[in-house]
Amino acid sequence: MQERVIRLAVFAACGLPFAWLAYAAGSGGLGPDPAEQVMHVTGEWALRLLVLTLAASPLRQWFGWRWPLRLRRMLGLYVFFYATLHLLGFLQLYTGWTVAALLEEVVERPYVTAGFVAWVVFLPLALTSTRRAQRALGKRWVALHRLVYVAAIAACLHLLWQARSDIGEALVYSSVFALLLLWRGRRRWSRRRAGQVA
Repeated sequence: MQERVIRLAVFAACGLPFAWLAYAAGSGGLGPDPAEQVMHVTGEWALRLLVLTLAASPLRQWFGWRWPLRLRRMLGLYVFFYATLHLLGFLQLYTGWTVAALLEEVVERPYVTAGFVAWVVFLPLALTSTRRAQRALGKRWVALHRLVYVAAIAACLHLLWQARSDIGEALVYSSVFALLLLWRGRRRWSRRRAGQVA
């Protein structure tokens, strides 16, 4: 019962930014550049939820909490949801929904390239997030979902290259993702070493 309450609370909390965007759009509260505001909010929340998604395993190891792992799939799908809204905002603002303009932006602007790479990586992770896909893919599912760190690196580069002079926020996210990646690398090394000793 307690776990169900936590899941419902987290689900509702993750949906609040979208609910605010929908309300602000309906009431004219997104300012003079609505698409830019949508991109800012959705990009921020995609990164924040990605941090929480990747932090689930460390939290279990450090504090013995199992419930973050049970929330990881939901959080990951919300990451993809907000990343997709972010992409849609970009399509509206910069490309006019034309493939040629999108390809031009991807080729000519490194921060767009990095952001698009992150979304492309998120896509198969979202599509294979079900238990059925996990059973069907077996060990390949684990290997596939390790690409989330590639997406995290691409997202940090997207933020860093876009920030230009004010890179403080980009450095914070990059540092957090670097620590999470180092933790994962250290855990894999420890397991491999323990297996060799055994």
